[in-house]
Amino acid sequence: MVKIPVFEVEQWMDRYENTPGALNIAETCCSSISIDQLVQFNSDKQSDAHPLIDFSIPMTYGPIRGSDELRRNIIATYNEDVDTATVAPLSTENVIVTQGAISANHLVFYSLIGSGDHVICVHPTYQQLYSVPESLGAEVSLWELRPENGYIPDVAELNTLIRDNTKMIVINNPNNPTGATIPKEVLAKIIDVAQRHGIIVFSDEVYRPLFHSLDPGKIPPSALALGYSKVVVTSSMSKSWALAGIRVGWVASPDASIIETIASARDYTTISVSQLDDHLARYALSASVRPQLLERNISLAKENVRLLEQFVQDHSSVCSWVKPTAGTTAFVQFKNKEGAPVDDEAFSKDVLDKTKVLFVSGSRCFGYGQTSPFRGFVRIGYVNKTEILRQALEKLGSYLVDNLE
Repeated sequence: MVKIPVFEVEQWMDRYENTPGALNIAETCCSSISIDQLVQFNSDKQSDAHPLIDFSIPMTYGPIRGSDELRRNIIATYNEDVDTATVAPLSTENVIVTQGAISANHLVFYSLIGSGDHVICVHPTYQQLYSVPESLGAEVSLWELRPENGYIPDVAELNTLIRDNTKMIVINNPNNPTGATIPKEVLAKIIDVAQRHGIIVFSDEVYRPLFHSLDPGKIPPSALALGYSKVVVTSSMSKSWALAGIRVGWVASPDASIIETIASARDYTTISVSQLDDHLARYALSASVRPQLLERNISLAKENVRLLEQFVQDHSSVCSWVKPTAGTTAFVQFKNKEGAPVDDEAFSKDVLDKTKVLFVSGSRCFGYGQTSPFRGFVRIGYVNKTEILRQALEKLGSYLVDNLE
C-alpha cells in the first residue's frame, strides 16, 4: 500500500473553515464570483453573454482532453509570453484539461516519477508538491527558500542538490505560502541548469497571472516561454480566476511525449471534465471576458495587500513579513514582546477561539515534519472580500494588543 502522509493544510482547512462566524483569511482563492457576476465581465455586448451550456446538448462525457475552445483559450494565456521568433507557440495539443490543479499536479508525478528517482522541490510550498513524489518512492530534496533572499530560490544551491538520478525540479511561481515571485533572470538560470542535465522542470503556476505588486517590466513569463521542451506547467480556474467551484485545471508542456504520458495515466483517473465546467471555463478565459475578470482580481489584491501591509507596519513590534508580490497568500511571523516566535499552532487556535479569525499555522502546515522550521509563521490569504479582511485585521490587532504587545 502506498504510504500517504497527512495533507496538513487541507486537514487544517477542513477542520476549521466551517467554524460558525469565522472570518476566513485562510482562503487562498480570489474572492469567488457567481455565474451571474461572471456574465457581467463580458465586453462583447453583441454576443449571447450567458455562459450556461445549451440544455439540449446530451450530457455525454464530452471531449476527453477538454474542448478545443477551452484549450485554445488556455494556450492563449501562455502564448502572450512567447517570443515567436525564438520559441514555437503552443497549440491545443500541448494542453490537457483536468479536474483542478490538484489533479493536474498528481498526474504529473504519477506519470513521470517513480521509485529510484530523485526530485528537488522548493520549500516552503504546497505539501502535495513534495509529499506525492515521496509517496511514489522517489527521494525528495527540499530547496529551501529563505526570507533574507526574499524567498527567491538560490540557483547556486540548486547545483549542489543535483544527483545522477535527479529526474525533476519542482518550482511554484508565484509561491504559496510566501507570495514571492521568481524573477525572469532566475527562472532562466533554473531552466539552463535543468537543460544541461536533461532534468524535467515542473512549474506549479496556479497563482499566475495575479502579479499585483510588480512593475509590468518585472513580471516573469511562464516557464513554458523559455524554450526548453522538458517543462511541464499546471494551473487552474481556482485561484487567480475566482472560480474554484467549477473544478477545472490543466497540464501544459511543449513536449508531446510528456502530454501523451500524462494523458495515458489520466485514463485511470478521469475520463473527462464535466461539460458544464468546461463551458464555464472557456467562457471565463475567452478574449471578451478574461481581461476584465483578471483586472477585477488584481484590483482586489492590490487594495487588500495595502490593508495587510498597514497592519504589519502598525504591529511591527510583534510581526514581520516579506511583502508578497503576487498571488493571494502572505507568510507572516508573530513574536512575543521578548522577541521570541510564538507557538504558531497554539496561537492560530487561540486567535480563532477568541476572535473567530481563521488563518493557517505555518509550522504545522508547511513544516514537512521538521522541528519547527517556521516557528511563529502563519499563512494569511488576503484576496477575499475586502470587508472580511478589514474586520479580521481589526480583531487580530486587538488580540495582539491584549496578548503580545
